[in-house]
Amino acid sequence: MAQEILDKIKEFATTTGLNLVLALLLVIIGYRLIQFLSKRMGRSPAFSRMDPGAQSFIRSFLKIVLIIILILTAASMIGVPMTSILALLGSAGLAIGLALQGALGNLAGGLIILIFKPFRVGDYVDTKDGSGTVREINVFYTILVTPDNQIITLPNGILTNASITNYSSESKRRLNLEISVGYTSDIELVKQVLLEQVQKHPAILSEPELPFCRLVQHGDNALVFALRAWCLTENYWATRFDILENVKIAMDQHGIEIPYPQRTIHLLQSKDV
Repeated sequence: MAQEILDKIKEFATTTGLNLVLALLLVIIGYRLIQFLSKRMGRSPAFSRMDPGAQSFIRSFLKIVLIIILILTAASMIGVPMTSILALLGSAGLAIGLALQGALGNLAGGLIILIFKPFRVGDYVDTKDGSGTVREINVFYTILVTPDNQIITLPNGILTNASITNYSSESKRRLNLEISVGYTSDIELVKQVLLEQVQKHPAILSEPELPFCRLVQHGDNALVFALRAWCLTENYWATRFDILENVKIAMDQHGIEIPYPQRTIHLLQSKDV
């Protein structure tokens, strides 16, 4: 009896056990090789010329495919029939597909983003779920970094069905400012002062339109002027802040009032008092 057990142990060690060890070695070495190839592919000149979003997506997708192939190969080495594996994958495919509808939708969404390019890595975008600079577009998710350095992870499937505002897609952007002044202010003087502050700023462009200033509203407490000017997208916020500061200084110098909200209260005296 003991001899039979020893013989079975020897048989297992020389067949299945050896195959198991080889399969484990294959998984370890294969995984490291996949990691190496992924890094090497990222350094290749042809790959580096691709869109950063496409780079991230392709590397993630190929890595997943190669790992699946590696696992199937290791399973066949330990004696698991490939026909059984394929049959099992086929029968489980429907159930997995139903369970992973969201993941598959995100995968399809990632492909749509890479094909139609509503945004790229480095663009600043605004969605209903958050806004920030696109850091990465991978197989299932897009990662944004907010101006205060927070990470927002958005499923690709949601992004392809949502409204997205891309602030970086165009090289030029228009400043749209509304400036309120008191009702006693000289309209022509206000327009002159506002246009001067815009025209003398070095970041303001003369194309596609010259700076524009007109009275657009008689507000409850003030006259509201629209101030429009174009600048490069990369200079937008710095230019906006500069002009707002310069407008306040210039208005103070010319005695133009920037009014506070006002309320008129009427007191009625009772005849019985």
